[in-house]
Amino acid sequence: MEYSGGGGGATLSEMYQSARRLLLSARDGVARVERLASAPTSSSYYSAPLVGGGAPGDPAVGEEVRREVAQIQGLCAQMDRLWRSIPGKGQRDLWKRKVEQLSEEVDSLKETIDRHTLRQQKRILEAKERAELFERANGESSHVLRIFDDEAQAMQSARSSSRMLEEAYETGVAILHKYADQRDRLKSAQRKALDVLNTVGLSNSVLKLIERRHRVDKWIAYAGMIITVVVMIAFWRLTH
Repeated sequence: MEYSGGGGGATLSEMYQSARRLLLSARDGVARVERLASAPTSSSYYSAPLVGGGAPGDPAVGEEVRREVAQIQGLCAQMDRLWRSIPGKGQRDLWKRKVEQLSEEVDSLKETIDRHTLRQQKRILEAKERAELFERANGESSHVLRIFDDEAQAMQSARSSSRMLEEAYETGVAILHKYADQRDRLKSAQRKALDVLNTVGLSNSVLKLIERRHRVDKWIAYAGMIITVVVMIAFWRLTH
């Protein structure tokens, strides 16, 4: 649609009506984009690409809203030139307020679209980072599992070695106990042998004492016999 600078208010009014229709359509598109953005199950909200830096959600809707915003801004620039050429001060001030209000509304709409765009770009970046992190986690999980397996095998080997050491220790303790029992038995046998030897030694002493006493008794008997014979001989001689 062509807009000429002639005709003053009439042309400005047509441009203003066109801008208002575009503004309503753009608001409609922003509302659709916000509904798509607020739907948690909407796959287009997360996966749809941005076309020409469009709004989140349906890329066609975002592109259409941006195109309408650009058209409104262009109309506002033209109307800003036109209202300045209106001769009547009252009409000029009226159109100035209308154009300024329209510019503020379209600027607010553009800021809304830009915020949605930034949020969507941030979400896409976060989703990409999560996907990369998930891929790295999947890639590293096998390595982690291998590490766990190695550690489990090492722990199993350590437990086996500990069990073998415990068995060897128990065997050594049993052998020492056997040696201790044998030593006790040897000591007991040694004490018995010493007792036997002591008993034998005492018996020898008694036998020697008995033999000595027997010899003494024998000499006493011989002496008594000799004395008796001498006494008898002396008595016989005295009596005869």
